[in-house]
Amino acid sequence: MWKKTIMTSLITLALAPQVQAEMVYFPEEIIPLQVDDKEIEQSFFSTVDELELAPGQYRLKLQYSDLYESGFDDHQVVESEPFWVNLEVKAGEDYDVIFERASNAAAAELYAEAPTVRLQARGQKLAAPMASVAPAEAPQVKTVVSANNPDKESLEAAQVVVNNNVSAAAMLDFWWQQASAQERQAFLEKVKAKQQ
Repeated sequence: MWKKTIMTSLITLALAPQVQAEMVYFPEEIIPLQVDDKEIEQSFFSTVDELELAPGQYRLKLQYSDLYESGFDDHQVVESEPFWVNLEVKAGEDYDVIFERASNAAAAELYAEAPTVRLQARGQKLAAPMASVAPAEAPQVKTVVSANNPDKESLEAAQVVVNNNVSAAAMLDFWWQQASAQERQAFLEKVKAKQQ
């Protein structure tokens, strides 16, 4: 009797589908907010610094937030607007999300205008840039985030991201929607001047 029970258990265990999940680790400055259309719950005392994901393609909503000393007993928090990136998780690999940390608050503010992150498989030396997702391509967001009108520096910083990862047409459309009437007119005049 016990042999039959053991054999049945072993066969059931062998035939059971194996669920495999990989780990994605985040530095404390990069906060995962959402995976596809599922928001990640965070609190002031407990932030998520790792995700367990099955192999596949995902879109992650991230935010950059860092703390810099700005005096003897004073600190400055530098944060980006939430941004979306694509992530591909392969079976059997764990990953680190990495970025180049700014050396001071001024450099961090520039980085926060157009943050970029890279994905590095654990045990590997090379990290691949994570492709940014234009807001129009991002999954439906449950909370609405308002974007500030970009100034000249943020537009230039966004162009760096466009050249590396995202279609220029999608980014142009996004920034056009964010621009004020004055900024749109200035842009049109600049384009007309370059055509002549």
